[in-house]
Amino acid sequence: MGRWLDGRGRLVVHGERDVAVPLEIATSYRARTKGLLGRDAVEGALLLSPAGSVHTFRMRFPIDVAYLDRNLRVLAVRTMHPNRLGLPRLRSRHVLEAGAGVMGGWGVRVGVRVEIVVE
Repeated sequence: MGRWLDGRGRLVVHGERDVAVPLEIATSYRARTKGLLGRDAVEGALLLSPAGSVHTFRMRFPIDVAYLDRNLRVLAVRTMHPNRLGLPRLRSRHVLEAGAGVMGGWGVRVGVRVEIVVE
């Protein structure tokens, strides 16, 4: 778990009903550094791995951020507006980013386990 390459896949949120959304995977230094910078939106979600914190400097839109542990369990979910610095999360190994307000609809909340499916 956690040995992915830059690319695409699906994020599966396990809950009352499993939800699958398009996923971009950013594991290289370059891809993680670029993240969502310069974009006006994101389709689905972006996984940054490894990552323990994020910032939204120079971003054009607010995002939902979910911090995941090594077992892909959600540790915290926050909405961040542009030009903010997120505090590092203890035990966070991966970070999911998506447009503000969408993670709740997917069932992403503290304690939920997600799955990364590479395509």
